[in-house]
Amino acid sequence: RPSYNISQTTGHDDVIFDNFLALSSCIIFLYINVVMLFTLRSKPVFSQTPRYILLYNLLFADTIQLALGQLLYILAAARVYMVRYVCLIITTITIITTGISPLNLAVMSLERYVAVCYPLRHASIITIRGTTTAVAVIWAICLVKQLISLLTLLFLETMPLHNLMQGFCAKHAIYHQKILEDFDSGFMYTVFVFVGVVIICSYFGVIISARSASTGKASANKALKTVLLHMFQLVLTLLSTLVTSIIAALHGKVDQITITRMYYVFFVFLVNLPRSLSCLIYGLRDQTIRSLLVQHLCFCLRHHMMPAGHLNKH
Repeated sequence: RPSYNISQTTGHDDVIFDNFLALSSCIIFLYINVVMLFTLRSKPVFSQTPRYILLYNLLFADTIQLALGQLLYILAAARVYMVRYVCLIITTITIITTGISPLNLAVMSLERYVAVCYPLRHASIITIRGTTTAVAVIWAICLVKQLISLLTLLFLETMPLHNLMQGFCAKHAIYHQKILEDFDSGFMYTVFVFVGVVIICSYFGVIISARSASTGKASANKALKTVLLHMFQLVLTLLSTLVTSIIAALHGKVDQITITRMYYVFFVFLVNLPRSLSCLIYGLRDQTIRSLLVQHLCFCLRHHMMPAGHLNKH
């Protein structure tokens, strides 16, 4: 969050309105994600299908990022400062889940490629055991990478972690050493390049198979759209990691009011929205999920909106 005093650069009513839009959008996205997670555990078929296992892992990581981002946003808006080690824990979890999302997208794209290009062998290639192993490897890669950063931070840090922070909690406020910034940037850029190559190769592989008479056109076209949406997710996720750099680059070049407005826009569309696209991509396009998701969403809304007297009658 920008370090300058927003109340001095924009009107009080504007600040309240912008905060309301940012927080309400995040709450809506978070609510939908939680309902989607519940839906993916509501029937055995979801835990026994590799595609849905991967979706659950992606959604779980995105939901953690949404929840922690919401927490940090509220604390920053309320001008609440925290102890350094608490911020360290929050930012470490956020960084881990940030790396999990793109790697999971790569595996999901490969799964769609195998489903279209090798439909008869899909069940033997993409197994539940193989999928859970892939998920475990994704988490292990991100955990090991962050463990290295954490140990380096503890070795280089001179300021006690039990001290109160002088600013708002953010990744650059804790992992501020240049060697850690370079290590994190190098890892993330490597991940995004690798995932981008995997998604592009999967896309062209599906295109080639779609031209074959032995491949179902409808299935191939749906897979193409899914892989393209994965690429769109990847681009938005990459942009979300660059929000701080973009704001810092604009600081001093445009007025503070414009920077503040842009920050709210970035927070909603580049930070929050990419974490909810999985629900839109699969929750609305997958017929197996869609009916259950709508049913659970409507049930939750009716349950919260139903008067207490009416509930007592039942």
